[in-house]
Amino acid sequence: MNEFRLPLGEIAEGAIDVLTDVLDGLFDVIRAIFAGFYDLVDLVLSTPPFWAVIVVIAALAWFAKGWKLAVGTVAGLVVIVGVDQWENAMDTLALVLVSSAIAVVVAIPLGILAARNDVASRVIRPILDFMQTMPAFVYLIPALILFRVGVVPGIVATIVFAMAPGVRLTELGIRGVDREVVEAGQAFGSSPWRILRQIQLPLAMPSIMAGVNQVIMLSLSMVVIAGMVGAGGLGGDVVQSLTRIDVGLGFEAGLSVVILAIVLDRITGAFGSGDRRPRRTKRADAAPARRTDGPAEPAERDPELASTT
Repeated sequence: MNEFRLPLGEIAEGAIDVLTDVLDGLFDVIRAIFAGFYDLVDLVLSTPPFWAVIVVIAALAWFAKGWKLAVGTVAGLVVIVGVDQWENAMDTLALVLVSSAIAVVVAIPLGILAARNDVASRVIRPILDFMQTMPAFVYLIPALILFRVGVVPGIVATIVFAMAPGVRLTELGIRGVDREVVEAGQAFGSSPWRILRQIQLPLAMPSIMAGVNQVIMLSLSMVVIAGMVGAGGLGGDVVQSLTRIDVGLGFEAGLSVVILAIVLDRITGAFGSGDRRPRRTKRADAAPARRTDGPAEPAERDPELASTT
């Protein structure tokens, strides 16, 4: 036996004991809030008939990328209904949406902070490395102790596991904005907040949306692990099929997870890349052709920018 052993495990256990003794009421409040959000989203998804939910998701897919994605979305969701996994799929979708929304709300401000402050970036990066490399099962242990069995430990573990790419890609997108564009905004007297809101965030939006897409995908990859702590949904069926050696149930639940992953990936990816269905407007059709045989007219000055000078 090694005589010199770092007491890291004992330190972690002591920290969890202190948290449960000192902040038990706070964790109860967080548990109630997360459970309330989940119940609300699950109610919205599960109460209407399945065909109504399919129509809404297909319409979103059509708006995002066009009729091909909409038809594929309908076909995939009908398969989920056909294998009698619709309710479990909606439970899983509710967990993914709640976890992803909370992770994005936390990740984007952290990414903005890291992009605008080098010290914050140097502090946040190793924390993100730790969050991404730590096995996901490890997060369930303190989550179970702090939030007890149910859907909330799964949500908490999913948030911690999926948040990192949202922070990284937000920072990367803002840092990748052309410095000359930012300096032009500063030359017009724009405040740092206005430059962030009107220049940096719009130009960094493709990278930010790619981060949102990755957050959603990582959240969906956690549903099976969340099922091990009583989160239910498709993850619960996968765990049940594993304990029973039920190949059929495992295949149906796994296929439903794959279909949800493809649908969410294609929709969020289309919004992030700007690959939207082309639309013609009356204003664009009615616009006269620009003359090319004469000197170009000087561009009108933006009154909003002019007001800042």
